[in-house]
Amino acid sequence: MMDLITIETEFIKLDQLMKFASMVQSGGEAKQLIGQGLVLVNGEICTQRGKKIRSGDIVEFDGQSCCIK
Repeated sequence: MMDLITIETEFIKLDQLMKFASMVQSGGEAKQLIGQGLVLVNGEICTQRGKKIRSGDIVEFDGQSCCIK
C-alpha cells in the first residue's frame, strides 16, 4: 500500500520525510538507514539523507512506500 503525503512546501528532505511519514521513529534512524543504502527514491537506491523530495517522487523502505503530492 502506498501512502500519499501532502506537503505545503516545494520539497522536503528525505530524512525528514521518512520521519514525517512514520517510516522511522527518529531522524537518526533515518540517517542510518539511508546511509546503508536501504531506501529507494523513484526505484533507485539513495544514500543522500538531504535529497530533496518533490511532488511525484516515490520513497520506499522495508515494504512501505509513500508518494508526495
